Amino acid sequence: MSDDLCDIIIVGGGPVGLAQALALTRFQRGMKVALVDRRPFTVPDDKRAFALSAGVRRVLDTLGVWDGLAAEAQPIRAMKITDSGGGDISRPVFLTFEGDVAPGEPYAHMTPNRVLTRVLLEAVQDRVEFVAPVEVTGYAAGAALASLSLKGGRTLRAPVIVGADGGMSALRGMAGIGVVTHDYRQSGVVTTIAHELPHDGVAYEHFRPAGPFASLPLTGNRSSLVWTEATEEAARLKTLPADEVASLIEAAMGSSLGKVTVEESVQGFPLRLQLARDFVAPRLALIGDAAHVIHPLAGQGLNLGLKDVAALAETLVEAMRLGVDHGAPDVLARYQQWRRFDTALMAAVTDNLNRLFSNDVAPVRAVRDIGLGLVDRMTPIKDALIARAAGLEADGPRLTRGIPL
Repeated sequence: MSDDLCDIIIVGGGPVGLAQALALTRFQRGMKVALVDRRPFTVPDDKRAFALSAGVRRVLDTLGVWDGLAAEAQPIRAMKITDSGGGDISRPVFLTFEGDVAPGEPYAHMTPNRVLTRVLLEAVQDRVEFVAPVEVTGYAAGAALASLSLKGGRTLRAPVIVGADGGMSALRGMAGIGVVTHDYRQSGVVTTIAHELPHDGVAYEHFRPAGPFASLPLTGNRSSLVWTEATEEAARLKTLPADEVASLIEAAMGSSLGKVTVEESVQGFPLRLQLARDFVAPRLALIGDAAHVIHPLAGQGLNLGLKDVAALAETLVEAMRLGVDHGAPDVLARYQQWRRFDTALMAAVTDNLNRLFSNDVAPVRAVRDIGLGLVDRMTPIKDALIARAAGLEADGPRLTRGIPL
């Protein structure tokens, strides 16, 4: 890039920021994009995995990167939801989702973070200017351009800046956008396990008094765990020997996958609900965790971010093709209107599910278990729920329907 004037600046080099850069440059020839991050652009050395919904898989397929992910992506063929009290030995199944959402198309795929990041980095390698590692020190919006000030004195300018810099977004703060937040006083405990019995592509969501315990299938006899606990208990779990953690996991799962071995150290992170009061500001659009952080019980965090990518790419590319200012207030307002309802709905669903199930009150348990059983028998309602979770809304962005921009 010959100068510091760009078409779009993206701040944040995680999967959401990388996917945004790819979506824009793939469908708008000659676009100048700067991708800025405070860390070097490298493939992370971790074993985290994400449940990518069917709609998001279509986005990645349309962007030309799914083939590079498919070999290490494990299809989720079914989901079984159980509910149990603190002293219960059995894990009765009250709700089951089985089968594909479309012929040959599973509800979701479990995809390793390192693979997703590597494939996206390779795809944008020759399409963008990487600016990293560098600290962003300022943002300002003018009549025609926004400017991004970097530590060391460099300033980048573009009609629009995209904030993909995470839940603690510096750009969001610089733009004066507040957040609505709620501390769950819970922590997410994450690890990867190997197990004796095959998972057969089945994901389990065990609702327990402290919070949900999700077992998500990976390739081979391995699974990714996202385990919600009270913050104090999560801190204790991180200090335990691996064999003791494995025994606790087996008990929580009712030994459904046989003997368990913990493959990596237990990690923990605080859980909160956080929604930006606005997804846009003058010449600025927020995507991913910069715009919304929700409870992980439904595995929808990254999916929401990649749906943001699809919606913003469609909005900006359409404006550029029409020859209008793609950073104008009315253009960015269309993106905000498109994404706020879906985000608020998913935030409300996950928040209420967590409140409903994270207790051991017998009357409440009885009512919720009856409700789960009824939903399990009402096929149209169950199909509608799974379609929403799979990101297959008929009015969704073109990329989530597998349609190029």
